[in-house]
Amino acid sequence: MTIPDYQTIMLPLLKFAGDKKEHSIREAIDHIADSFKLSEGERKEVLPSGRSYIIDNRVGWARTYLKKAGLLEDTRRSFFQITEKGTGVLAKSPTEINIKFLQNFPEFNEFRKRKEDGEEQEHVIQEETSQTPQELLEYGYQKIKRDLAQELLISVKKASPRFFEQLVVELLLKMGYGGSLKDAGKAIGQSGDGGIDGIIKEDKLGLDVIYIQAKRWENVVGSKEIRNFVGSLVGQKANKGVFITTSGYTKDALEYVKTITHKVILIDGEMLAQLMIENNVGVSGIINYEVKKIDSDYFVEE
Repeated sequence: MTIPDYQTIMLPLLKFAGDKKEHSIREAIDHIADSFKLSEGERKEVLPSGRSYIIDNRVGWARTYLKKAGLLEDTRRSFFQITEKGTGVLAKSPTEINIKFLQNFPEFNEFRKRKEDGEEQEHVIQEETSQTPQELLEYGYQKIKRDLAQELLISVKKASPRFFEQLVVELLLKMGYGGSLKDAGKAIGQSGDGGIDGIIKEDKLGLDVIYIQAKRWENVVGSKEIRNFVGSLVGQKANKGVFITTSGYTKDALEYVKTITHKVILIDGEMLAQLMIENNVGVSGIINYEVKKIDSDYFVEE
């Protein structure tokens, strides 16, 4: 069973509240998940941000829209119940409740309208979409991030070997490795073969070290290169290593690092680009959107 979209949830949610009792949001989520026979895995699927479960998010938005139409109302923090108007809707035995259905209620239409710069504009809620506004925002952000990562990786591959060395040094420093820029600069960039080989501090105090090798390659890295890298770790008496490439790794290479006692992390081109974005290396911000929610504790009167 797939996770139902928020519009599909509206009618079952209203029916759940049809007993006219007070219910918690948690009860509603569990009821909807049970009604649609969601597996444990489906119940735990999260949004791209990882901060909320998809089913929780969709039940929450279904409840919000039903409230805006006057069919549900809050009774206290995290609790709600059906209204007389909601009971009247159920009495008519609707086959479905969706955005188009809710447009029959003036309160809902008023909710969709806001005044901006003195002009009244209608906030468009796409009736066809199965995603909540939060999902649209998060998945849209992820698409922008993926496109940026692809563009970023192309630029990295076009850069000179020396520039690539500097890029990796800066990225490692931004991630908290290498101590100072001076220390990192001395430790990395000694191979002269278009790659990077060296030892870098794991932390600013230098309590442990990590052996680094990075290759600005187009071809995928095989297990042979990783075995040679592990051999270098043994020679350097190091237990930890990071291999960075602008390409990818063969299946054998990925499986090999799982069988060794050394801690070796493989970073491919896609992960490299994502780390650059997360640590603001080679990218700059355009605009920030801060998503906020009601602070229920603020409105609790002593």
